[in-house]
Amino acid sequence: MPKLIIDNQEVQSRDGIPVLQAALEAGWDVPHYCYHPGLSIVASCRLCLMEMKMPNPKTGELSWAPKLVPSCQTPVKEGMEVRFDSPAVRDNQKDCMEYFLLNHPLDCPVCDQAGECYLQDYSYKFGSATSRMIDPKLKNPKKDIGPKTLLYQDRCVMCTRCVRFTHEVSGTHELCVINRGSRAEIDVFPGFPLDNPLQGNVVDVCPVGSLLDKDFLFKRRVWELRSADSICPGCAAGCAIRIDHADETVVRLKPRFNPEVNDWWMCDEGRFGWKYVHDPKRITAPMVRRGMDALRPEWSELPRMVRFRFEEHMQEEGGEGRRVGAVLSPFMSCEEAWLLAKFVREVDPQAVLAAGPTPYEGEDQKFPSGVNGDPSKVKFTILKEKAPNRRGVEMVLAAAGGEVVDFAAFAARAMKGEFSAGWIVGGHPKGWVDANTAKIGAHFRLLVVADIFPNPLIEAAAIVLPACGWAEREGSFVNADGLVQPFSRAIQPPEGARRDEQFLFELAGYVGLASGERIRELMAERIPAFVNVYVPPVVPEHAH
Repeated sequence: MPKLIIDNQEVQSRDGIPVLQAALEAGWDVPHYCYHPGLSIVASCRLCLMEMKMPNPKTGELSWAPKLVPSCQTPVKEGMEVRFDSPAVRDNQKDCMEYFLLNHPLDCPVCDQAGECYLQDYSYKFGSATSRMIDPKLKNPKKDIGPKTLLYQDRCVMCTRCVRFTHEVSGTHELCVINRGSRAEIDVFPGFPLDNPLQGNVVDVCPVGSLLDKDFLFKRRVWELRSADSICPGCAAGCAIRIDHADETVVRLKPRFNPEVNDWWMCDEGRFGWKYVHDPKRITAPMVRRGMDALRPEWSELPRMVRFRFEEHMQEEGGEGRRVGAVLSPFMSCEEAWLLAKFVREVDPQAVLAAGPTPYEGEDQKFPSGVNGDPSKVKFTILKEKAPNRRGVEMVLAAAGGEVVDFAAFAARAMKGEFSAGWIVGGHPKGWVDANTAKIGAHFRLLVVADIFPNPLIEAAAIVLPACGWAEREGSFVNADGLVQPFSRAIQPPEGARRDEQFLFELAGYVGLASGERIRELMAERIPAFVNVYVPPVVPEHAH
């Protein structure tokens, strides 16, 4: 790994990366607009210019170059020396900021980007407190450039990140630069609005408030938001995301950098697919049936009550013909699946376990568009498997031992009356109980159903449990490549509900507060994959 000197400090870096990236990773706050590590380098904003020592062509001795050079376009080399903290560099930054602010409107009080805006931050740190502009600022109307995106052209700094994204990552080419010189601006081609499965990323890469998400527009100020690191539940890819929330309400989702899975991107299906978490139709309270009576028990009593019902059932008639079958949903966390499997095996060592049905939609989508035959050029993939944790549940079932079957075999055996008691977990954001699945409920004498929304199976259930949405739980998912990734809880479940992992933790006989980390420590004794889970590297602010 090469070493270089930045502002008289020795820094160890990675081969081949730009000096700008090396400085950002080492903790320097170098202003930049056009550079993004996931896009091609254009060196157009000129904010990141630096001083660099170069060999004198006559003497061969190293001396400071007579002109500033772009740090985003200069690769790291062993022994090189550069300066960002010098009068020449600071003067350039100040001049560039004056240029960028020349016609920029004072929209910060109403702009959604305020609080996380590069232009706002840089103007305070690298710009001037006064303006020499005396002429009226040029004004441009906002443009509706797609079903989910607005363009405020008078805020644009022409970094062209958005254009490069649609050309290089999504491969859909909707955005372009029209006109030339001082009249250049971003636009869409006539009749071709910005409408592709990755379009939300252009808002993420915009360093100012020029491109805005209609779904988040004027909802909250960003400094009012709290964040939780999570994993997208939209498909089996396992993209790292950030849940921004306020007042126990999810407000928006943003991608987190994860070099093993999604880099800097996420798809719109995952970005906008969280609304079901706050659907008023959700089940929010447990229900226990005894004969014709339906009770609403306290959560503190429920683990003991459920365990008693199963143990009582297994002892009836001397246990003759008693057998438990359980379906573990691919939307459960690994920790929840492990706790439930443990409980079921305790009440019936001969229990039959199955992974629930996994939804599939169409085919895998690879981006940029048109690179299906060349994996080396694929920069993002949306998988057809629309469940986040099928592999994790299968790992848990394999470790639990005993008889494990697929869902079709489980349903067929249930229809024959092989199981006297059952536990079925749903959790699908969309309806998953078809006509055939609905019939199996009538063949259990004791049935527990845990789900987010009401479904026909609940009508036959003796015990109904409200399942959590993924934003209301913590745990881990295993993605399509077998990567175990933890995620954190963002918000509390709806009033009347309780976190799934806490209920199952107590049901399995444990005492105290359940946490993903604590449960994984217990799991690691049986499943080595959970000894060290993968956590993506933390990226410093303004590092992309």
